[in-house]
Amino acid sequence: MTALTVLSAETPSLVQSVDWLALAPVVITVAVGLAVLIADLFLPERAKPALGWVSVAGLAAATATLLPLRAGDRSTFCLTADPAACSYTADHFALVIQFLVLAGALLTALLSVTAVRDARMPAGEYWFLLLSSAAGAALLPASRDLATLIVALEVASLPAFALVGMRRGDRLSSEAALKFFLSSVTATAVSLMGVSFVYAATGSLHLTQVADRLEDVPGQLDTLAMAGVALTLVGFAFKTAAVPFHFWVPDTYVGAPLPIAGYLSVIGKAVGFTGLILVTVIAFPAYSEIWGPALAVFAALTMTVGNAAALRQSADRPHSAVRLLAWSSVGQAGYLLVPIAAAAYSGRDQIGATVAYALMYAVVNLGAFAVAALVARTKPLNRISDYRGLYAERPLAALSLAFFLLCLAGLPPGIIGLFAKVTVFQSAVDAGLGWLAVVMAVNVVIALYYYLRWTALLFRAPEGAVEARTKAPWPVTAAIVLTGVTAVVLSGAPQLVLRVASGSLFPQ
Repeated sequence: MTALTVLSAETPSLVQSVDWLALAPVVITVAVGLAVLIADLFLPERAKPALGWVSVAGLAAATATLLPLRAGDRSTFCLTADPAACSYTADHFALVIQFLVLAGALLTALLSVTAVRDARMPAGEYWFLLLSSAAGAALLPASRDLATLIVALEVASLPAFALVGMRRGDRLSSEAALKFFLSSVTATAVSLMGVSFVYAATGSLHLTQVADRLEDVPGQLDTLAMAGVALTLVGFAFKTAAVPFHFWVPDTYVGAPLPIAGYLSVIGKAVGFTGLILVTVIAFPAYSEIWGPALAVFAALTMTVGNAAALRQSADRPHSAVRLLAWSSVGQAGYLLVPIAAAAYSGRDQIGATVAYALMYAVVNLGAFAVAALVARTKPLNRISDYRGLYAERPLAALSLAFFLLCLAGLPPGIIGLFAKVTVFQSAVDAGLGWLAVVMAVNVVIALYYYLRWTALLFRAPEGAVEARTKAPWPVTAAIVLTGVTAVVLSGAPQLVLRVASGSLFPQ
């Protein structure tokens, strides 16, 4: 008995308690997704629209469970030998990104209720895939080991491939899904190789342990570690649509159902920049001299290529409105990368600027896609020229889109867009990246032209007689109103978002 007592005292327990409250946002999303998939097998066709509302309710419930977690001090799945090394941590950074992801998925679901019915897409599969992707995206910001990060990345990505190709029989949709799939799988394979190199050099997958062990890597493993750091970044840079990993974006957005294009533009980017933040500032600070300059160059190239391509979009080209939003999202990704690059030079508190900008961008970009989805109901080619005179036909939609575009441009009355850009600009200046701040300023001026050109078109006299206005589906109207009201509130009280940029999101 004494020997057993001594043995049990010396051997750490392998039994862990699971913090289900911390996991609730992810678990609820997964559970609702599985329930929808199973229910789809038994429900008659006429009752399947109810699956959409079940999904909306599930995402709303998952978002609500973030409220009791707002203290940001919960972790689970920690090592018994090192309680500080956990696989899941609900800190302030994770909670803010989970709110962005789940609220964005909720708006996407609202837009999808009508789209699924009109395009006659299979309801059960659609909602299961959307909820599965949202669950992976919500898991990723709380992941604190490389294995969980990669799993979360793939859980968020794999359903998205199928969602892009959900319009069966549509050639553009099939091509978009194939291009998205092949390029993403290649990027993930490269990242997995990088993770294996990092594990070989450090002997650990937990981000905090990796950071400690990279500080003192044996000389013979230094090259292996550097290669692992570089390769690991590739998959997340792809998700962020950073140049030169951006080529899939315009065709994918055009081929995807519009709600999914909006989802990819916001939640897909959230997955990318969240992964980049976690692997750079938490796991790889010892190699900041590698990833810092690389991300600065990526940021400059991304914003320049994205804005230059958006500038070249012809107003009469089919799907030019979606293509402009796609290239605009590439340019916006460049701005999101600036504070991450700055963190290599002036500390990880700079990350708050990226998160603040992402919150602003998520609201207004989803709003712009909501208006595009409304216009596409009567003008399926969705050309920029189709928006001429929109104010005469749909005043609320035109005013909302104009406000969203002004926020993206950073012009009053879109104050939140202006303040978010200033915050990102300041992070570059504080880090001593004056050249990057100059590149950003030039790109902001370039973007003003195409945003203002589209905005002015909304209020021009329509060509020909004004078409009889069809009634807008109320879920689409609700999505436009929600995003519009949120953007107005944030412009009136920008501190609601900017406070994220002023404090530390990670435990010290």
